[in-house]
Amino acid sequence: MCRWLAYSGSPVLLEELIYKPQNSLVVQSLHSRLGAEPTNGDGFGVGWYGAPETPGVFRSTDPAWSDRNLQELAGHISSGLVLAHIRASIGSPVQQTNCHPFRHGRWLWMHNGYLDGFARMKRDLVMAVDPDLFPHIEGSTDSEVFFFLAQTFGLTEDPPAAVARAVGFIEDTAQRNGIAFPVQMTVATTDGESIWAFRYSSEGQSRSLFHSTDVSTLRHQYPDNPTLHGLSDETRVVVSEPLGDLKGAWREVPESTCVTLRAGEEQLTPFRPERAGS
Repeated sequence: MCRWLAYSGSPVLLEELIYKPQNSLVVQSLHSRLGAEPTNGDGFGVGWYGAPETPGVFRSTDPAWSDRNLQELAGHISSGLVLAHIRASIGSPVQQTNCHPFRHGRWLWMHNGYLDGFARMKRDLVMAVDPDLFPHIEGSTDSEVFFFLAQTFGLTEDPPAAVARAVGFIEDTAQRNGIAFPVQMTVATTDGESIWAFRYSSEGQSRSLFHSTDVSTLRHQYPDNPTLHGLSDETRVVVSEPLGDLKGAWREVPESTCVTLRAGEEQLTPFRPERAGS
């Protein structure tokens, strides 16, 4: 599978998120603790928001642990909203257009998991994408098609509802094709102001996902920890696996849950697909 992080808070250098934590994404690219496999070396990507209206994206097919361009950029780019992803392909080609996060307009999207039976469903899924959006599909992954289905179902207006409709449509399509458990996902998407993260699978056994606890509380628990004092109270992080072993710093996101991060506020709500006729 893959590993990812979504960060919202005070502007930080990308290296503070990608390289410096004890269990950073670069460490996880070689030695993931909770992933389906320990090595995630089939490319990486980073998306961030700055002065322009649309986010910047840097993606590469190189392993994250050995890419000197990533290390150079991470030491010079600072942002208050970042998505980062390391990839472990389960069949689609290792190419730049298949690396996450995917971008369309102001929106970024990344996915850990898979759509089981994607090859059998692909025609039906792709044909459901809005014709105006279809030309923007550049790669060959199920994750990118999933993104454009969510766009088709209203991501820019109501992200949780759009993702619920997209998942419901995928499950309905899978049922017609005799596929029992099509969706395995942890997903993060953002418009540059809010982040929505989802943990769900059709069989109820989703990949790992965690969210950070309140920074101000951690400061009281660990007054001598300098890292915590450099972060604003609004800082929030959602990750595939904890970035360190600091006790109390991370909580597991429950199964079938949507996490919304907005202006330093965090909300967890139940997530369920919206199936046709429901």
